[in-house]
Amino acid sequence: MCFNVVPVRPIFVYQVVFHYRTSLCDGKVLDDSRTMGGRSKPMELILGKKFKLAVWERVVITMKQGEVAEFTCDNKHTALYPLVSQSLRNISAGKDPLEGQRHCCGIAQIHSHHSLGHKDLDELQANLQPLVFSIELLEVLPPGSFQLDVWAMTDEEKLELVPQIHEEGNMLFKKGQIKEATEKYYNGIACLKNLQMKEHPGDESWVKLDLMITPLLLNFCQCKLLQGQYYEVIEHCSSIVFKYEDNLKAFYKRAKAHAAVWNEVEARADFDKVLELDPSLAPSVAKELKAMEEKIRTKEKEEKGRYKGLFNYNAQPATATTG
Repeated sequence: MCFNVVPVRPIFVYQVVFHYRTSLCDGKVLDDSRTMGGRSKPMELILGKKFKLAVWERVVITMKQGEVAEFTCDNKHTALYPLVSQSLRNISAGKDPLEGQRHCCGIAQIHSHHSLGHKDLDELQANLQPLVFSIELLEVLPPGSFQLDVWAMTDEEKLELVPQIHEEGNMLFKKGQIKEATEKYYNGIACLKNLQMKEHPGDESWVKLDLMITPLLLNFCQCKLLQGQYYEVIEHCSSIVFKYEDNLKAFYKRAKAHAAVWNEVEARADFDKVLELDPSLAPSVAKELKAMEEKIRTKEKEEKGRYKGLFNYNAQPATATTG
């Protein structure tokens, strides 16, 4: 049915869970939560938290749990859909949902000529039109029965949540649940980065947030070390030491990552810096250097064996014969 949007403000904060399919009026499907990213993940929406696509909130509150309904919405209510879709697609692909939207308000972005990274969204952005939303309302959760998503929180709520996320990550790490711990640390970093984007780099508030981000980022790097993501560790630790030249842990983790990818010169330079900052770590550094040297010798032997005989100049030349 064609939906006329009437502003309705819920008295209490509810969470609604629903599957959605977004189509053009000619039937072309843009997004389907049942297949996006190769998995079936429904949308979770907090009512009353000013979601960027306000029309979704306004249509679901007209539905009953378990109901399936279709709404055709005018382009004045769907102008921001390309941005919302880009974020949802990024999330389903495991990317940063804010990718491509830095330092730019929604209205400015939607009227810019920059690509959203998807041809169909670029076309929709250039030619706004009515959209058809097919929605299946799966669940309605009452206040107090769910935890707010980070995007739905106030700045104060985000700051209060970060220590909890940090502790949960530490507990998971101690239990050996590295992948889960990595996700916790990432969420904490993303939460603080979101707040930091609102501050001017170098200002007191920005620095305070950065000092909160750093230990989370170091824990994140430790998880990545254990998962063999060495180049990511090098990148993040380099960003830390660029700002904090005496960060011992960043130098140590970067040294181990360099050693793991055969960057011997860089690894030695970082280990030297570790010893300069804390000479008491000499036994640990010596152990790491010994392990690196043994790996290098083993690699050199393997390479010699692989190419042995490849260029054997004493071998008899091949002789051509004719019949």
